[in-house]
Amino acid sequence: MFQFLLVVHALIAAALVAVILVQRSEGGGLGMGGSPTGLMSARGAADFLTRATAVLAALFVVMSIGLAAVASVQHAPQKIDTSLVHKTAPVPGPAAPAAPAPAAPASNGTSVPLAQ
Repeated sequence: MFQFLLVVHALIAAALVAVILVQRSEGGGLGMGGSPTGLMSARGAADFLTRATAVLAALFVVMSIGLAAVASVQHAPQKIDTSLVHKTAPVPGPAAPAAPAPAAPASNGTSVPLAQ
C-alpha cells in the first residue's frame, strides 16, 4: 500500500512540476497564439494551467499527509511480548568478591606448605 501511494505521489509531483514549467511567468500560459477565446487561446490555456496547478498542488498536499499517516502506522514501534519471560529466573546481583588464590605447593619437594 505504501509503495503504491509513494508511486502515485511521485507521479503527481512530476505532473505538478511539468504544469508549472509550461506556464509563462507573465501568465500567458503556453504562449500560443490563436483566437482570443477557447481552451487553447492564451487566456484559456492560462486558466486551464492555473486550475491544473491548483488541483495538483492540493493533491500533492493531501498525498503528503496521507503518506505520513500511513508511514507512522506501518512503522510504529513494536511492543515487546513479555509473556515468555520465566518468572523464577534469578536476577543477577552484584559480583561477589574474588576468593583468595590457593597457596602454591612448596617447591622443596615436601607436601607441607612453608610457614609465612
